[in-house]
Amino acid sequence: QVQLVESGGGLVQPGGSLRLSCAASGFTFSLYTMSWYRQAPGQERELVAAISSTGGTTNYAESVAGRFTISRDNAKNTMALQMNNLKAEDTAVYYCKAARVIVSMVYWGQGTQVTVSS
Repeated sequence: QVQLVESGGGLVQPGGSLRLSCAASGFTFSLYTMSWYRQAPGQERELVAAISSTGGTTNYAESVAGRFTISRDNAKNTMALQMNNLKAEDTAVYYCKAARVIVSMVYWGQGTQVTVSS
């Protein structure tokens, strides 16, 4: 049974930090590209950051580059998103995604709410 479980969301003041985690099980984590997406109310889901299966390549949305850092631990089947200098516009539900294009497999987590407000 495939599971992606996000944690670490919450309420934080502007300029603060949060660290999101995604725990994976039920598939070969080390073969999958992992990414974080977010969806704000009334908006489409958007890519925040992605990391290759080995962790050697990362990509970020322009809006978070320099503030967010994506990482993974293939030994522990986990992925993280360190979010610094948070802004009100970062408020959204954050989702963990696993994808392996060669076999057309995509898995999503249930999401964790991040609210940036004073």
